[in-house]
Amino acid sequence: MAQDCLFCKIIAGEIPSSKVYEDEHVLAFRDINPLAPVHVLVIPKRHLASVAELDPADPLLGHLMAAVQKVAAETGLTGSGYRVVTNAGKDSGQVVFHLHLHLLGGQTLGPIA
Repeated sequence: MAQDCLFCKIIAGEIPSSKVYEDEHVLAFRDINPLAPVHVLVIPKRHLASVAELDPADPLLGHLMAAVQKVAAETGLTGSGYRVVTNAGKDSGQVVFHLHLHLLGGQTLGPIA
């Protein structure tokens, strides 16, 4: 846990969230500023600043993707489709420096430029 990390505080229960899914490694909750009808953040409970800090051999990577699939099913996105996005670093638009995957859906999403 990082002391000043917003998402670490959510994981610790210090800040409330609208939980969608949780297990021993991952927490998923609704984004407070949604960009789509369904906008869920899927985060590891272990603090990593971004995907750039995640070793490709780390089992957490597969666990995060499995959690995305579960959340997509639980939020009704499996049939219609969804988008998964992550940012790495300031120039990408990352605002909270705790690895998180944005799960977006519930409407037709435009192409990514």
